[in-house]
Amino acid sequence: MGFLDGFFFFLSGRERAAEMESEAVPDPVPGLSSVANSVVYRCSRIIDRVILRKFRILALSTEQLVQRFEAELPDHANQDCLYARNLVEYCSYRALHEETKHPDHLADNEFRVLTFDMMLAWETPDTEKESMLNEPACSDHFGAEDDDGGSLFYASATRLATQVDGKRTVGAAAFAKIAPACPSVADPITVHNLFDALTSSSGGRLHFLIYAKYLKSLEKVLRCAKCVLDPSHASILQLPEGEIILDVDGAMPTKPILQHIGTSTWPGRLTLTNHALYFESFGVGFSYNKAVMYDLAKDLKQVVKRECTGPWGARLFDKAVMYRSSSLAEPIFLEFPQFKGHSRRDYWFAIIKEVLHVHKFIRKYKLGKYLKAEALSEATLGILRYRALKEGFHILPSHFKTTLAFNLAEKLPKGDKILKALNKHLEVVCSDEKPQAGTFPLSVYTLSRMGLLSLREEDTPEERGYIVGDVGIGGTSPLRRAVRESVCYSGRVEVARATLDQVKVKDIDTNLAVIKELLFPCIELGKQLKLLVDWEDPFKSHAVLVLILFIVYRGWIRYILPCIFFSCAAFMLWQKHNNHGKPIDAFEIAPPPSRNPVEQLLTLPELVSKLETNVQAGSIVLLKLRAIMFAAFPQTTNKVAVALIAAAFAFAFVPFKNLLLLVLLEAYTRHMPLRKASSEKLIRRVREWWVRIPAAPVQILKRQESRKSK
Repeated sequence: MGFLDGFFFFLSGRERAAEMESEAVPDPVPGLSSVANSVVYRCSRIIDRVILRKFRILALSTEQLVQRFEAELPDHANQDCLYARNLVEYCSYRALHEETKHPDHLADNEFRVLTFDMMLAWETPDTEKESMLNEPACSDHFGAEDDDGGSLFYASATRLATQVDGKRTVGAAAFAKIAPACPSVADPITVHNLFDALTSSSGGRLHFLIYAKYLKSLEKVLRCAKCVLDPSHASILQLPEGEIILDVDGAMPTKPILQHIGTSTWPGRLTLTNHALYFESFGVGFSYNKAVMYDLAKDLKQVVKRECTGPWGARLFDKAVMYRSSSLAEPIFLEFPQFKGHSRRDYWFAIIKEVLHVHKFIRKYKLGKYLKAEALSEATLGILRYRALKEGFHILPSHFKTTLAFNLAEKLPKGDKILKALNKHLEVVCSDEKPQAGTFPLSVYTLSRMGLLSLREEDTPEERGYIVGDVGIGGTSPLRRAVRESVCYSGRVEVARATLDQVKVKDIDTNLAVIKELLFPCIELGKQLKLLVDWEDPFKSHAVLVLILFIVYRGWIRYILPCIFFSCAAFMLWQKHNNHGKPIDAFEIAPPPSRNPVEQLLTLPELVSKLETNVQAGSIVLLKLRAIMFAAFPQTTNKVAVALIAAAFAFAFVPFKNLLLLVLLEAYTRHMPLRKASSEKLIRRVREWWVRIPAAPVQILKRQESRKSK
């Protein structure tokens, strides 16, 4: 949308809204604000059209709609302080229940204006709040750049629109209350993250221009998704019934997707459905070879993560997604080439994970036919909304700010409670029996009305009227409470993660210096114990020996570990009492000697050589043990067998306390002046005996090259 298009689109929408609000509202409800009265009146006309179409009775007036609200929800009507807001919610939900039945409601400018005015009316439902409403301060950050370098909004158009109509902005609470009533627009789990994404450059207030731009982008994405469902593409992939294509990438030969398997690479087209990934490599001309399917629905121990790729297996370009499952002999890498950044890869990684997580949710709670269809539909709409943000605003919310519901539930602390609440929510609004179309709202019927999902005749819903129990008016549902609780915990996690980012260092020498300083008390304690064991100071060593004998004799060994735990707890509580909540001082570390890149490269072969030597020594030990176990050398095997039998009898008949005492005495007195000569002689004989044991033979087989099918 260009500068003039965006601005005049905004003006046309607001002029239409101004006409509706300036239009005389017959029988206005006393105490309601002007925008609330306008919304209630327009909702009554929408419901009136439905009633006339169905039953051909007299029109429904505003007064009759209010009477229905008071009759159906007497508890909410009796709350004087919340009466106006509850009435606005009731009328809005009833009207949206009918408006969302139209397949093209997102393309209707009047629908955009009406839903935005519903949010305004929810924020200022009565005359008291309307009089207290002041003009909000407008943020001056509309020219913010996103990760890919493109401007999030056209700054001049947004600023001009804000100057023309600065008061008409809504907050997060109003958006979160009204938007989820339209399953295509938002869902209860990620509605706050969606609001944050839309208002990231507008000071936390949602302007109509931004809201309308989002709905237009979403309508465009839904229209494109419907076009992708052409019979030719679906027949080539041989999609089963109920499988929906969510996105396709790599169709242009100049921007293909690269599939890496081992050292082989194929360019092609990638298709994601709500059940699997399909990769079609380029064939002769403009054709495609047979699609290879990578299942995302079955429990195949799938692992999907970001990876780096490059020629001959080098990790050079951070633009790939790795997929591994128990059905594949080796993992595959899907590379998403991009000149700058890796947003293309990040988008596909997020939506692939969303499909994986929704099927994990389905398996965990063993959802039946209709519950499974509803869960898949919610994930489908979430992916389409995520795509609308990417294409309309060039942003990809991630981690705790993602707009993908199942990804968010997997990442948030206590996200399992969100999934549990979602399961109960699905059981309430959609049973495994034949659901009814009046159940509000259902994502599966939203997809059906928009032409993205075909329902069989036996699954076609039975029409019924609006039931107030379908939605929560004037309260918070268990699902939203679970989301709110998880978000509160996520704040603490983000604070902790910020501290991690501050202390992370990339230099290995600096990291080793940090570890050495942190373990300094343990290292010093080890040095002191080494001095005692080496009998450098005979008096101290004798004193510790007597103490060990006394502890073992009295049977106090079992109290050593509890004493350590208790001492640590007492130290932490003492520190808490003395600090009084003050932040701890920074841990000071002496920097290691700096080394230039050439010196670091010269150190690398030395480290590799040491690692190779240690690995070889470990292999030799295992081969010698194998030779002893399989009696390759009978004389050695006899000695080891006799020693093991003696140890078995000792553990069986000698008290454990006595065995422990013997082990401690042998280890502690090994370097004692009275035993030093005999201990060194014994260790020498054991070492000589071990050296005389040959290793078991090893035969390295030649590698058989696997033949690639042409």
